[in-house]
Amino acid sequence: MDFSKAREEMINYQIKGRGIKDERVIWAMSVIPREKFVQAGDEREAYIDSPLPIGMGQTISQPYMVALMTECLSLKGNEKVLEIGTGSGYQAAILSKLAKEVYTIERFEVLAQRAEKIFQELDLKNIKVIVGDGTTGLEEYSPYDGIIVTAGAPEIPKILVEELVEEGRIVIPVGNSFFQDLLRGIKRKEKLEVQNFGGCVFVPLVGKYGWKR
Repeated sequence: MDFSKAREEMINYQIKGRGIKDERVIWAMSVIPREKFVQAGDEREAYIDSPLPIGMGQTISQPYMVALMTECLSLKGNEKVLEIGTGSGYQAAILSKLAKEVYTIERFEVLAQRAEKIFQELDLKNIKVIVGDGTTGLEEYSPYDGIIVTAGAPEIPKILVEELVEEGRIVIPVGNSFFQDLLRGIKRKEKLEVQNFGGCVFVPLVGKYGWKR
């Protein structure tokens, strides 16, 4: 299969075709090989307009959703970003091309290890992978210019807002365990100014400040 052609079609139809305009985001998605992040045997499906299972009940997000969430962070290149939910590692890989430092937390060690191996193969050296409960944040490396949550939460965890810099952004799906709204919050004077970017469906965010199961 010609993955370069599939990646180009993804960019033209799923990313640009749906209104993503940030040229840096488009570039990052054109250079990161999505086929490396899907399960073995699913490579031919890597660029379809859909999430795909990656094991442990988790998924790799649909390409458009990755692009939209990334665009919402408005990264310029000097930022420190925290990702909650490493999953396949694809979102973190995209972020690594757009930010200075990326910290990503995954509760399943097997997924964290798999993603870390791919990062090493692709020579992505500015990503640090941590195994743990991402809903409690990562104070050790805070504050962050951006936080991206790749699972659906019942609400925006206050502890994550506390770990943002002034004018920092958090992008997170919020709703029930079946359907969410994609929210972007900008921290101004210790409060969030929230904008809704529409409906989405993510796996549940499980942890102390997420869903309990």
